[in-house]
Amino acid sequence: MEELMEILEDISPDVDFENETALMDDKILSSFDVLSIVSELRANYGIRITPAEIIPDNFNSAEAIWNMICRLKEG
Repeated sequence: MEELMEILEDISPDVDFENETALMDDKILSSFDVLSIVSELRANYGIRITPAEIIPDNFNSAEAIWNMICRLKEG
């Protein structure tokens, strides 16, 4: 999770990723931010994130992103 927080803070340093729970719903992350996160997750965790995975449920918080990473690594 620490590595994920570093990735998120590098992409969008002004966001409070520890407390925010509506990153996509409140449009805190731009579509470019989300694509950057997807690219970094692919590079750092070796997971494949399909367009179907790019939904608010998976990207509204750091915890949601982490849960998606864990689920995709298991699959």
